[in-house]
Amino acid sequence: MVFKLGDAVLVLDEDLSGTVKKINGNLVSIETEDGFLLDFRTDELIKSKSDKTIKNELFTNLSVNSVISEKEQPKKRTAKKTKSKERYEPTLEVDLHINQLVKSSKGMTNHDMLTLQLDTARRQLDFAIKKRIQKIVFIHGVGEGILKMELDYLFGRYNNVKFYDANYQKYGLGATEVYIYQNVTPIN
Repeated sequence: MVFKLGDAVLVLDEDLSGTVKKINGNLVSIETEDGFLLDFRTDELIKSKSDKTIKNELFTNLSVNSVISEKEQPKKRTAKKTKSKERYEPTLEVDLHINQLVKSSKGMTNHDMLTLQLDTARRQLDFAIKKRIQKIVFIHGVGEGILKMELDYLFGRYNNVKFYDANYQKYGLGATEVYIYQNVTPIN
């Protein structure tokens, strides 16, 4: 876009406007309404139009009556319908597979990996309790079952949760769903 000295401009991606004070190749200096001089590339600016020009452009092709009649007609609101199955789906999923928690498990022992997975599960469960999220699914995979047993032990220490195998059709045998009672004070 070609700018001239004195052009009114708007800055893209920012809430700034001003007038062109200096042009140096691809760099344009503008003075904001507050009196600051700021430099921008030409592709970051667009010319602004005066209020009269904008109003004239808005109403040249339309009559005032058609605009008023359009505004008076109430628009129907459509409510988003959720299926009954979706209402009971858990709102938070936590994948405890080690490759989802760290970039590389190279150099980590099995104990280190299990500790990281359990710390993540504890942190996410505490977050869900604090934010009053009612259901959470922990995806642990099938494997040898060590992580599942440790999660069962961890969840058993909370008096405000019940846990059970998650939806088999969606997760198979590799996930545990935790339901958090909202009216019980947690004891860890």
